[in-house]
Amino acid sequence: MSVICVGSVAFDAIETPFGKTDKIIGGAGTYISLAASYFASSVKLVSVVGEDFPATAINHFKNRGIDVSGLQIKEGEKSFFWKGKYHNDLNSRDTLVTELNVLETFDPIIPASYQNADFLMLGNLSPSVQMQVIERIEKRPKFVALDTMNFWMDSSMNELLQVMKKVDVLMINDEEARQFTKEYSLVKAANKILETGIRYLVIKKGEHGALLFHGKHVFFAPALPLEDVFDPTGAGDSFAGGFMGYLDKTKDVGFDNLKRAVIYGSAMASFCVEKFGTERLENLKRDEVVRRIREFVNLVSVDIDLV
Repeated sequence: MSVICVGSVAFDAIETPFGKTDKIIGGAGTYISLAASYFASSVKLVSVVGEDFPATAINHFKNRGIDVSGLQIKEGEKSFFWKGKYHNDLNSRDTLVTELNVLETFDPIIPASYQNADFLMLGNLSPSVQMQVIERIEKRPKFVALDTMNFWMDSSMNELLQVMKKVDVLMINDEEARQFTKEYSLVKAANKILETGIRYLVIKKGEHGALLFHGKHVFFAPALPLEDVFDPTGAGDSFAGGFMGYLDKTKDVGFDNLKRAVIYGSAMASFCVEKFGTERLENLKRDEVVRRIREFVNLVSVDIDLV
């Protein structure tokens, strides 16, 4: 029993209204695997870095119980690097620097020890790489999740649609859902996306929560009101990691349990934004996580008498 997390392991440099960083550890695969490690029985990372990536960061993955057998280290090459600046509302940002480096020729390796995983989380990478991962896993996992972004909708829509046919749940944000369908209403957008054959759809709305769609069923989880939000980088990936980690822990992929997974994912995203980079996700205590989950439960539950 385990969850495979596929995504970039990289360097970020971030500026928000609350401060800025030099190069720090980031990447979708990093956030996904760290968040999942708090719940999943086993987390297996698939990614690539250059020789400039610090051994201390790889050791931290190991210390969190994350299997790095699928993490390639390319000698003589540099890791992926992204630099961005967030605007005052933290919902929009400018990309200042993107250096693909090792990610440009990423050829994912799936070790033999990964082959019996029950859950697969395909982080935001090119659809061709995502398809390669699917094809290289000999036995289809019990549940496959896919994250993508507007760039791939612009440049690789046909390939993206092919990958979507192979997965169980698609995770995108509200802007991406509208771009994908040309519908402003998220309900109409969700219906169009579900018509492609996707069983489940998660639409992330940042500080406004997340929506889960399945057929005619809809579930909404609000975001937790936080006093301090420093850095939204990786929040969506942390959501995905918490979501998939919880599913691996419970081994239940029914709609009712996916609702709970949305809460767990939202909790991990709420931790992520409280500090820059992965700092908040690195050493959470179990009681912190439990308290945060309870905060979400209290936020959405109410006793009411119909009159």
